[in-house]
Amino acid sequence: MAPYEALYGRKCRSPTCWTELGERQLLGPELVAETEDKVKLIQARLKEASDRQKSYADLKRRDIEFAVGGRVFLKVSPWKKVLRFGKKGKLSPRFIGPYKVLRRVGPVAYQLELPAELSQIHDVFHVSMLRRYRSDPSHVVAVEEIEVNPDLTMEEEPVQILDRDVKVLRRKSVPLVKVLWQNHGVEEATWEPEDMMRQQYPQLF
Repeated sequence: MAPYEALYGRKCRSPTCWTELGERQLLGPELVAETEDKVKLIQARLKEASDRQKSYADLKRRDIEFAVGGRVFLKVSPWKKVLRFGKKGKLSPRFIGPYKVLRRVGPVAYQLELPAELSQIHDVFHVSMLRRYRSDPSHVVAVEEIEVNPDLTMEEEPVQILDRDVKVLRRKSVPLVKVLWQNHGVEEATWEPEDMMRQQYPQLF
């Protein structure tokens, strides 16, 4: 008795002929012909599924080219349990850079000029890993000098009251003022209780 039959209580059947016990088994040329027909059917269905998926992908596919000497962002691969490009975690950036394009390697790959801290990374990347960087002077943020205390703390001083409002609660109403602070822009103004601001900064009123 074969070990398979002793273990499972039935004979082992070959994957090329999955006939049930008691059925007529094909032998010789009939088995070969039926196997070839099954293989052709499987290949046809696989090609049909592949063509259908390719038609969906072609709708979003576009030819991307980058100029040598230009700058591009590099996509950070979110690999699990692997530290890639010095970035990891849920809130890590999706792209890093920009980096300079040194040369084109083939039709869909480019070599980048990476900094010294990324020297262990291969410097040739597929176009799907790159995003074009468009230089804009408005992206440059001017750094203003801020006075910092010896203990690295900073005192915020109110500059102006921009608006007033009243917050109605269940049993009382709280008057509020919108305060513009010294080292912040208008979009960073905050709503503060009016009575507290009158006590701490009476010069505003």
